[in-house]
Amino acid sequence: MAVVEPTLEVELAMLSAGASCVIGCDEVGRGALAGPVAVGVAVVTADVGAFPTGLRDSKLLSEPRRELLAPLAAAWVRHSAVGLASPQEVDTVGIIAALGLAGKRALALLHADGVDIRGGVVLLDGNDDWLNKALLTPLDVVTRIKADQDCASVSAASVIAKVHRDRLMIAADLHTPGYGWKGNKGYGSAEHMAAIGSLGATEQHRRSWLKIAQ
Repeated sequence: MAVVEPTLEVELAMLSAGASCVIGCDEVGRGALAGPVAVGVAVVTADVGAFPTGLRDSKLLSEPRRELLAPLAAAWVRHSAVGLASPQEVDTVGIIAALGLAGKRALALLHADGVDIRGGVVLLDGNDDWLNKALLTPLDVVTRIKADQDCASVSAASVIAKVHRDRLMIAADLHTPGYGWKGNKGYGSAEHMAAIGSLGATEQHRRSWLKIAQ
């Protein structure tokens, strides 16, 4: 299967149509049993240059390649941020609302950096606008299936968020060993499931999800 390479065609068309910026947006950790869900955002403007060689959707990259590309992607875009929602929030409000909380927090970080969020367009991976569901005042959000593969700003957001969340899970593995989080990053591997059975759940676990998984 040929490797899908992102482009800036969608972003440049939005910028030509009058958007002050395009905010690529993607989530990471949606299906994990442990750890936060993360939403990455990456801002490009009309003077955007060439994106880093090898930039791809984070799922198409090895961990060493993601680690190499994340700082390059962050340096390429005008601004980037990662918002998080905790396992407890996932349990309390559900995964869709938790995605919205994480996205709202990521946007707040951009706003604090002076990004013109209202004048921009959010390019959101997928076909469900879970972001506006969390906002009091709707933004201009455009959903696009496989935007993380096709659109360089979303690829950048994906890689930045993935590396950020992975590092959190690696740190959590040091503090709470036995679950294999350094390797599985909180997803339901055989090692992880066996550890839950023998060691029990931790504060890092989405307990409502464990009931379904078990």
